[in-house]
Amino acid sequence: THTRHTMFYILLFCLDCIKANAQSCGECIQVAEKCGWCTDADFLKQGESKSARCDELKSLITKGCSKAKIENPRGSISIDKDKPVTNRKKEVAEKLKPDQITQIQPQKLSLNLRSGEAQTFKLKFKRAEDYPIDLYYLMDLSFSMKDDLENVKNLGTDLMREMQEITSDFRIGFGSFVEKTVMPYISTTPARLLNPCTSNENCTSPFSYKNVLKLTENGQQFNSLVSKQQISGNLDSPEGGFDAIMQVAVCGDAIGWRNVTRLLVFSTDAGFHFAGDGKLGGIVLPNDGKCHLENNMYTMSHYYDYPSIAHLVQKLSDNNIQTIFAVTEEFQPVYKELKNLIPKSAVGTLSSNSSNVIKLIIDSYNSLSSEVILENNKVPEGVSIKYKSICKNGVVGTGENGRKCSNISIGDEVSFDITIESQKCPSQGKSETIRIKPLGFNEDVEIVLNFICECECSKGGEPLSKICHNGNGTFECGACRCNEGRIGRLCECSTDEVRTDDLDGNCRKDNGTDICSNNGDCVCGTCECKKRENPEERYSGKFCDCDNFNCDRSNNKLCGGHGRCECRVCICDANYTGSACDCSLDTSTCLAANKQICNGRGTCECGVCKCTNPKFQGPTCEICPTCPGVCAEHKECVQCRAFETGEKKDTCQRDCSYFNLIRVKDRDKLPQPADQSYPLSHCKERDANDCWFYYTYAVRNDTMREVYVVETLECPAGPDIIPIVAGVVAGIVLIGLALLLIWKLLMIIHDRREFAKFEKEKMNAKWDTQENPIYKSPINKFQNPSYGRKGVVL
Repeated sequence: THTRHTMFYILLFCLDCIKANAQSCGECIQVAEKCGWCTDADFLKQGESKSARCDELKSLITKGCSKAKIENPRGSISIDKDKPVTNRKKEVAEKLKPDQITQIQPQKLSLNLRSGEAQTFKLKFKRAEDYPIDLYYLMDLSFSMKDDLENVKNLGTDLMREMQEITSDFRIGFGSFVEKTVMPYISTTPARLLNPCTSNENCTSPFSYKNVLKLTENGQQFNSLVSKQQISGNLDSPEGGFDAIMQVAVCGDAIGWRNVTRLLVFSTDAGFHFAGDGKLGGIVLPNDGKCHLENNMYTMSHYYDYPSIAHLVQKLSDNNIQTIFAVTEEFQPVYKELKNLIPKSAVGTLSSNSSNVIKLIIDSYNSLSSEVILENNKVPEGVSIKYKSICKNGVVGTGENGRKCSNISIGDEVSFDITIESQKCPSQGKSETIRIKPLGFNEDVEIVLNFICECECSKGGEPLSKICHNGNGTFECGACRCNEGRIGRLCECSTDEVRTDDLDGNCRKDNGTDICSNNGDCVCGTCECKKRENPEERYSGKFCDCDNFNCDRSNNKLCGGHGRCECRVCICDANYTGSACDCSLDTSTCLAANKQICNGRGTCECGVCKCTNPKFQGPTCEICPTCPGVCAEHKECVQCRAFETGEKKDTCQRDCSYFNLIRVKDRDKLPQPADQSYPLSHCKERDANDCWFYYTYAVRNDTMREVYVVETLECPAGPDIIPIVAGVVAGIVLIGLALLLIWKLLMIIHDRREFAKFEKEKMNAKWDTQENPIYKSPINKFQNPSYGRKGVVL
């Protein structure tokens, strides 16, 4: 079944090459990976169109095109930048700059892509030790976060101390957010704009987003500035955190991001507004995804809507920012759903007063850094990318899992097999560039895609060639590529004169009515034969009146499988003849066991014996049902010579001297057919005394007859009389005893039945009642009713 399926797909693949009707080498190689173009100018037979030059490679060779003249360009890969991944130790005195650290290899490649042919390369990734980290702490300063602010005031120095265990190059920044400064998110009354909290609380004016501290190595400065921050307030429960995240992502200069690991810690105890919610405040313009910070304050919150989640994902990814959502337990489900939409993000449970924020950051960073996920920018139309990951401990991932590896420790190296395939050439045929990078890292791989859209032979083409009907086309790759408006093998026709009666007359055989024998189209007065679904079947000839599939068949095979069909006539291979090449001239199948053709009793015709002697039959004329067998034929002579018995014992010397007799001790010494190079017959015969004797009969070199005979007879032993007689007598006695026992048993049963019958009759007898049944009493008694039932005895 597997073989049938494979052949089916190969057939379809070959059909793609033929059915594409490619008119040039460039068109041909874009059809499929294994389509080749024959550049031999004399390749086409009469009646074949230019598109017949485009076919599967084996088919072109079968049709007579040499390998040297088949154009079949292949894709290739070249590595332009291949800097090894960095092996760095934190303890070394010399510290490398971020741009000197390499975690991904190679860095730049060039791929030459042919349509349908995939190119695969290996990409390595290794987490470098002591890699620099930038962390920006973005905090919700709505009134509910008042107690949290107290615990964050010393975050800078404490976090610096903890991060020293991970990296020696750490910077930290701080920003805060509340909400859009319009109704109904905040109260716009003058008093509430100054102090959005109750009269007992001193709060700062509401704002959308404020960049409090640019990324710095000074933890004390972080503590100092955070200590000066004041809580603000708003009306609704969700906060405007998405506006703040967008500005942190796109305002790289203001935030101070370096090309290192970028972490954004988003701390809140509430939900979030997203795209569309701005309509409540009359804000309908979509977020433009640009930086709008003035004096470190977001100034366009009243003008642009909140960003969408997808817009936020794009900007975070473009800027290699990994997000840690530090939220209270109440909003864990909401932010876990958000995490599933934002790659390279984590969610941690923030205690009610943010006392565990440092542990949360450390744990989330370890979780994020232990996973690498590859992504690529938009690929050109018709180009596809497949990933296969080879992760730690040899774990292999494919499909979407092929993009990522998990549980990666510092110093671990993983690899990815990346396959890029193009299904067609771009319209302009220009090079394209795509980039692949691990999410959350600043490094990427640049891949330049060059598309193979033309054959090498086309570079040497001759424009306006005389071969192409006096300059109506370019002669390239062994064929004419016609100018616009011209068609035909040699561009001999214009599209305006493709069909006329005069031209059609040149396509009719013997002035018949069928154009191109109904097997082709008349193009410019020349027949171009139709293509068959089976690429091995072809019409040919000036009038498409020949084909290679309508010859005689044998055993359901064209030309019996022993020849080729040319113009409906079988051209047989050597040693075969006949109209369907079904007659073999090989006589080896006619050899009999005696090495004679048909046993000398017939003729060999088409590899089969025709027996001339009617008594003989079989595939080699060796079977003779009416002939005595070899064993029976030589029995009497073997018997008289070996044992001096039998019917010919008196004439043995005269009639039985035609073979050599060789005696052996037992049957194991008889020669076996497998040990001899000549035919051999094993025989077993019985003499008049019912004794068996064994021998073999053989003819060596067609003349020398040999008989090997076992010198001892196998005679049956005589019967033992005493046991037989004793057995018969014992049997008779036993049978007699058995009969007597049966008779006695029957008599006992009969007597018991008679006695039981007697007892029954005795019990039922009438005279056994103490009265005489013959006696009759002389006294009669009558009752007179008049005397009160007093009886009168007479």
